[in-house]
Amino acid sequence: MAIVLSALVGIGLAAACGFRVFVPLLIACLACRVGWLSVTPSFDWILSDEALIAFAVASLLEIVAYWVPWLDHALDVVATPAAVVAGTVLAASQFGFVNTNGGELLKWSLALVAGGGAAAVVQGTTVMLRSASTALTGGIANPLVSTVETAAAGAVTVMAILTPVALWLAFCVVLVVAIRWWQRRSARSALAAEAVMPQPAA
Repeated sequence: MAIVLSALVGIGLAAACGFRVFVPLLIACLACRVGWLSVTPSFDWILSDEALIAFAVASLLEIVAYWVPWLDHALDVVATPAAVVAGTVLAASQFGFVNTNGGELLKWSLALVAGGGAAAVVQGTTVMLRSASTALTGGIANPLVSTVETAAAGAVTVMAILTPVALWLAFCVVLVVAIRWWQRRSARSALAAEAVMPQPAA
């Protein structure tokens, strides 16, 4: 059970990096310093004062930069690979159970696939959401979208640390709802397309 919980925490932290790269790192750093989160010994640097300052400054700059409509799209070019790296690091910090079974190579491979993959999926979703906001509102709503993303990064990180099982149950519910919404939307689009198609002459 401990292995499953560690995996859920690691992947949950990684997924949060898809919303914001540095906010999950900052919260993880603070959680480690107060004893709410533990990392494998090779990741003790996350607890350092230098890491805390670096994550705090980077988080502030990232949050402010995403409030600028034209700058947020430019940041996405850098944020996508950065989110994968951050997600991989946070996942690996929780995958200490792999060392006893397969060593560092297996741990980092799993962290890249599970953690980096989760971060990439979430980051890709936020990019599409922001692009849709730009197309529909001319970028006016982008600061609101960015604020929601920042809040989601914090909320997902805290849930991953405190209630990882609840986080993944909520994720499954959201996924099912999203799939059903997409199926209904596709069905309505297909019916609309059939309605406007010219009927063959008798």
